Amino acid sequence: MYRALRPILFSLPAETAHGTVHRGLNAIQRTPVERFLRDRLVVDDDRLAVDAFGQSFSNPIGVAAGFDKNAELPTVLGALGFGHVEVGGVTAHAQPGNPRPRMFRLVEDRAIINRMGLNNEGADAVAERLRSTPDPGLPVGVNVALSEATDAADAPADYRYTYERVADVTERSSIASRTQSGNVADYLAVNVSCPNSEGMRELQNRESLEAILGELVDAGASPLLVKLSPDLPDPAIEDALAVVDDFDLDGVIATNTTTDRPSGLESPNRAETGGLSGKPIENRATEMVRFVAERTDVPVVGVGGVSDAAGAYAKIRAGASLVQLYTGLVYEGPTLARDINEGLLERLERDGFDSVEDAVGADL
Repeated sequence: MYRALRPILFSLPAETAHGTVHRGLNAIQRTPVERFLRDRLVVDDDRLAVDAFGQSFSNPIGVAAGFDKNAELPTVLGALGFGHVEVGGVTAHAQPGNPRPRMFRLVEDRAIINRMGLNNEGADAVAERLRSTPDPGLPVGVNVALSEATDAADAPADYRYTYERVADVTERSSIASRTQSGNVADYLAVNVSCPNSEGMRELQNRESLEAILGELVDAGASPLLVKLSPDLPDPAIEDALAVVDDFDLDGVIATNTTTDRPSGLESPNRAETGGLSGKPIENRATEMVRFVAERTDVPVVGVGGVSDAAGAYAKIRAGASLVQLYTGLVYEGPTLARDINEGLLERLERDGFDSVEDAVGADL
């Protein structure tokens, strides 16, 4: 069905199509249609289960930040077979993002360039939605980012403000507790690597990172992960990982989108500014997962270019405990999580692994 619908969606501007899909998913959430999808798309197999940073995931495949910016769709995304959802990026204050057009398909390259600029409803609105939405039945992380109007010097306080708005839900971090207390955020992902918001990526230098993470640790944020850019040189990644170790963080997300333009891009939209995601960054993202996993003992979340089971499995074998995707959904459609999870089971059996967790880091 998606193959039939995709030409219609692709005839629309990319952001308009995303909004259409978003509204459609929202409309079927908690309806018989959602239950129909859940029965057909959720792969229930204990071999896919992963425990990471104090959370239990039914499978390793999650939706990356950016798809559900305002925490509106976790339940229906779970019905599509995903094992977790990372919402956001969320900023302290609501902001509209950059002027349109700001999202572009590179169809020939199975990629997207976006310069959205962290458009979202703000921490207060997202926290209220997390508190009031019924239990989605899967871990939900909150990706927090710097408000556009905030100077870098004030970044620690800005991040802390956002954290404190979701702190009462973040601290109740077990899925079981949702039955009494409503929806919760199961981890906090600190985004210091968005290429589309003024001044953000400068926050990855060691001094700035220490100030931000120190403020959040002092506020009690846990589980706490940091999301890094694929454009960092190796010494800068090593500096960031030293900070992860110094502050005893719970995990690393590798990677965000890239401002680089790999050779061989065919789409005319390759000249657009913004962060590139999708197939062209897959190998670079997997190598960064490997680089990070070789240098840290905390769980790694692998993101970048995943659109099939082979790509997800490569990141797992490179050291990723969990894998996230976004652009792959655009090109492959709503059966993607099921297809990947079924493909992972085939590969685990082929290679003699009893579980996904046994395969993590097999190539290191």
